[in-house]
Amino acid sequence: MKQHSRKQLLSLAFIAFLAVTLHQSFAATDVPPTAAAPQTTALPPAPPARPERGNYTVTNGNGTVCLMARMGLQLNIRFSSASLNNTVQDVVNLQPNVTKSSGSCDSDSATLMLMADEEKTNLTFLFSLNATSSKYHLSGVILSAVWLDMSEPFSASNSSLDYLRGTLGHSYVCHEEQTLAVAVNFSLNTFQLQVQPFGLTRDQFGAAEECQLDEDDMLIPIIVGAALASLVLIVLVAYLIGRKRSHAGYQTI
Repeated sequence: MKQHSRKQLLSLAFIAFLAVTLHQSFAATDVPPTAAAPQTTALPPAPPARPERGNYTVTNGNGTVCLMARMGLQLNIRFSSASLNNTVQDVVNLQPNVTKSSGSCDSDSATLMLMADEEKTNLTFLFSLNATSSKYHLSGVILSAVWLDMSEPFSASNSSLDYLRGTLGHSYVCHEEQTLAVAVNFSLNTFQLQVQPFGLTRDQFGAAEECQLDEDDMLIPIIVGAALASLVLIVLVAYLIGRKRSHAGYQTI
């Protein structure tokens, strides 16, 4: 009888222990979780759309066009922001409808000056011609800008560049986007570019000399086409060999 009572007490104690444990579990699940603080991530500004292509010319003293350029331009500038009190990177398209062109032409040098936004942005291209080799190139770029958020006027230049190489009497053409590194805080993107700083005839571009980017772009379809043609040829030769062997087997039988 005592053993039976002891078993009943142990059973009741075990049941009570389970009840307390379950109660604590349910109480813990009823407590609403602490809401995590929302995290905000500063997203970089979206790059601007592809810039519009502008037509720019320079005339000499007698009114003859001596330099022609057609291109879309995009400025990549790193400057000190007055509102953010920090250095920021900005990408800005040069708008042809608010850009005026001027410049000068000499026998071995030519200058194209672009003034945009009421002279708040001034971009200058310097071209040089080697009379011995009859080759020209972009030798310098100068940029000065005064924008609203700049803590001070921006300026960058480089007079030892070697871009846009062409032949006298020919135009340099590059339809693909290309980036011209000018300074640590400034680079220039060009789009649908055609320029000729020397040897113009009747205000017309000379024969085009394609840039390496355009040549590579044209080379890829040729390589793919040649690879497909080779694959078709291999399959055809394998089919003819297999058919010939099958025919020989029939003759032996």
